[in-house]
Amino acid sequence: MGNCCRSPAAVAREDVKSSNFSGHDQGRKEKFGAGNNKKAITVLSDVEKESIEEKYLVDRELGRGEFGVTYLCIDRDTRDLLACKSISKRKLRTAVDVEDVRREVAIMKHLPKNSSIVSLKEAREDENAVHLVMELCEGGELFDRIVARGHYTERAAAAVTRTIVEVVQLCHKHGVIHRDLKPENFLFANKKENSPLKAIDFGLSIFFKPGEKFSEIVGSPYYMAPEVLKRSYGPEIDIWSAGVILYILLCGVPPFWAESEQGVAQAIIRGKIDFEREPWPSISESAKNLVRQMLEPDPKLRLTAKQVLEHPWLQNAKKNSNVPLGDVVKSRLKQFSLMNRFKRKALRVIADFLSNEEVEGIKEIFAKIDTDNDGIVSTEELKVGLQKFNSLLAESEVQMLIEAVNTNGKGTLDYGEFVAISLHLQRMANDEHLHKAFSYFDKDCNGYIEPDELRDALMEDGADDCTDVANDIFQEVDTDKDGRISYDEFVAMMKTGTDWRKASRHYSRGRFNSLSIKLVKDGSINLGE
Repeated sequence: MGNCCRSPAAVAREDVKSSNFSGHDQGRKEKFGAGNNKKAITVLSDVEKESIEEKYLVDRELGRGEFGVTYLCIDRDTRDLLACKSISKRKLRTAVDVEDVRREVAIMKHLPKNSSIVSLKEAREDENAVHLVMELCEGGELFDRIVARGHYTERAAAAVTRTIVEVVQLCHKHGVIHRDLKPENFLFANKKENSPLKAIDFGLSIFFKPGEKFSEIVGSPYYMAPEVLKRSYGPEIDIWSAGVILYILLCGVPPFWAESEQGVAQAIIRGKIDFEREPWPSISESAKNLVRQMLEPDPKLRLTAKQVLEHPWLQNAKKNSNVPLGDVVKSRLKQFSLMNRFKRKALRVIADFLSNEEVEGIKEIFAKIDTDNDGIVSTEELKVGLQKFNSLLAESEVQMLIEAVNTNGKGTLDYGEFVAISLHLQRMANDEHLHKAFSYFDKDCNGYIEPDELRDALMEDGADDCTDVANDIFQEVDTDKDGRISYDEFVAMMKTGTDWRKASRHYSRGRFNSLSIKLVKDGSINLGE
């Protein structure tokens, strides 16, 4: 979970000047005051048990994760703007969860002050939560800048990579494995282009001794080293994760991608890295060489942090190309969201064919969320309504629905769109459904979807000329490059990932679902079905 930031500082400063925060303060007192934990556990034995409100004015929410919420806060004495990550004790259900929080605090205190690591001001604890007060970073996540840019020049990618690997080197030097390096866990200090980049969230980090091996599968699937999946790993896994980030910086997508955890695991174990597709032909051999050595499957042969920093591509970073990698990379990133549009349309078609029995539950939820009965669900109705059904939908599914509202350009979902997205979440599309959807696009019934058929289908939703969109989709789906989409290619598109960026958000601070990875006794992976 990030510790910020949606540019709250300017507003907060005005609040500090113009009021005593009485309104915000009261709301926070309700949240942070006397709790409902009858037997509150003690997480941090070495800190005073005192309310966070004693020293800080706790204001608006900045971010939310699996275990806690991050708020903007202001030091009552100095008026310094800070971030407070509050970890709810109610969410700490096991001894492992409690130990994770203790270790996170211990590691942040243990690591030396460094401009590339967000600094912990202090830790506090009360009956309801553990509060980590940290410096405020206002520049947003590295993840968001990647998405906004669509690419990085080699020179800019080198600068980011240097910071990430310096953090890794510092951690390893002080006996810490980060274990969850990913773009979401790096924040910019401010909005400036040359803003310092800072590592955050050491919630999955762990202390290690030379030669020590770990077996717990943790982290985010796309950035996970093969030896993590094999349940025997050491600090080398951080270099692998940094290598994945470098690959994304240079081309806009991760090297190992699939929609399911099992598929991601299979891709990681195979270790096949694609350097053929655009923009890789335009990227220097030196950059590709570094990526290969950071994504070396054998941890004994993988570069160390020191060796990465000594690599010619980083040593000569100022000589690296500063020319944008062009529209190809933007197009490559865009293809995923466009694919989502194609897939959503297909799911919408499938929804029209479903029987009442198949959609009865979905229909009931939609009716309850659509409080004004206008047949359309607004963003606000969705947020309020889904809170009532939190036992039926996982947090990741709620996020997907909200993102769907925000990405279809209207800020609303009608019943058909709601059903289509629910279908995607529930994986209800079977072969019969897929055949019917394919036939919808295959207007001339020749067994193939032609570019003009796809373009016309997408334009039915009121979009402008979709020729470029259709061409982008064809580049991705038409795997045999015969200029048309066969049924098998259509099914492959429907059953594989559509946007790694959104999917990446769904893996928050937590452990890889090992149930989806068939592990045998010797710790290897069964890549079969």
